[in-house]
Amino acid sequence: MRKSSGSYPRVRVEGGGRGVVSQSGAVLLVETARKSGLDAAISTALAPWRKARAVHDPGKILLDVALAVALGGELSGRCRDAAGRADRVRAGGLRSDCLATGRHPGFGWPRALAAIRRARAEVRERVWKLADEAAPDTGGEVVVDIDGVLVLAHSEKQDAAKTWKKTFGHHPLFAFVDHGPGGSGEPVAGLLRPGNAGSNPAADHIEAARTSLAQLPKKYRRGRRTLIRTDSAGGTHDFLNWLTARGRWLSYSVGMTITDQVHQAVLKILGAVWTPAVEPGGEVRDGAWVAELAGDVLTGWPKGMRLIVRKERPHPGAQLRFTDADGMRLTCFATNTTRAPIAHLELRYRQRARAEDRIRAARDTGLRNLPLHQTAQNQIWLEIVQLALDLLAWMPMLALTGTARRWEPKRMRLRLFSAAAQLVTTGRRSYLRLARHWPWTDVITSAFARLHALPNPG
Repeated sequence: MRKSSGSYPRVRVEGGGRGVVSQSGAVLLVETARKSGLDAAISTALAPWRKARAVHDPGKILLDVALAVALGGELSGRCRDAAGRADRVRAGGLRSDCLATGRHPGFGWPRALAAIRRARAEVRERVWKLADEAAPDTGGEVVVDIDGVLVLAHSEKQDAAKTWKKTFGHHPLFAFVDHGPGGSGEPVAGLLRPGNAGSNPAADHIEAARTSLAQLPKKYRRGRRTLIRTDSAGGTHDFLNWLTARGRWLSYSVGMTITDQVHQAVLKILGAVWTPAVEPGGEVRDGAWVAELAGDVLTGWPKGMRLIVRKERPHPGAQLRFTDADGMRLTCFATNTTRAPIAHLELRYRQRARAEDRIRAARDTGLRNLPLHQTAQNQIWLEIVQLALDLLAWMPMLALTGTARRWEPKRMRLRLFSAAAQLVTTGRRSYLRLARHWPWTDVITSAFARLHALPNPG
């Protein structure tokens, strides 16, 4: 009798296994695409680019690559990584390099981008209706956050340039619909810009806002029920005039640069005027106060604008700026919301920081770098990234509950999508049998049951 020695058991490795599927949890994303009608909408939108006698549907290819990116795939070489991951999602082969590398005829045209965006907007409205109380417009308001992203480039790509952070790459401008504290967010605009693009050009912010509004249901494309939030890059005369133009009348909450005039006005505020800032739970925020400015500082700005300043004790070790006063860190923002306490308006503006979470999720979902050379190709890649992020936002909104709705892509990939299963075909039906010992098997099966119960697209 021989005893085994060592820390690990000795096993034999043999081939010939059948019916084993990795990344089986990705069936949740596939079912989301089916129930939302995204597959049919994208296929119909890109039908003009399908050549006669073509084997592959351009819309199907686009969605396959988006699914692969949602699972963590990256474009490498001839899209081997993305294609390999997508092969685990659905049966059949995939030749995605003809689209992903931009060689598909016509996919650099703005007309194709417009078709993809129209399809996304159509599906988004249906998903929000299916989500019911979990939709981002449940409270009667939609919040859109606009923020810039730095994407590094490690080779000479078209429009790659030196950025304001002394790096080299591109400076896209993204917009996300905020799902609030109980959810994540979904992209509604991705404007590809050169690396040396400025942080606050009004034309770029207007274009990003216009693209975002086109992605929303029609009732939110104008009016005070749509709130646009930006950092101080959006605090320009042209952008605020565009938001409040006659017939548009959008709400806004944008950061403002503290000029010398604003700084002098802050120094004149009496101590009794300052109001304690609040936390999301309603409790007072320690060491932070807010006050509203009036008078000459509003001259030349849109009618109805309110200028609110916030002072807070800096964190230990933080270095004060020359615009700070009395040892307090000063920040300022503008809004046209009238019927709300300034402490709640300041909290609402501070919650714009959730856009940083959306950007982090985008970096983990294909935005780590722009893999192609031409700008038109990389703009298509941004649309693929947004499609992947849409699926990663819609699936939790439709199928997950509780804290699982706030899981970011990396956590969903680890807990849900990476689950292995046995593929069994019986009675002309296919079943995925997940391992019982997987800690999140119940989450996967419950989520799939909720998706399966949704009505099919008309």
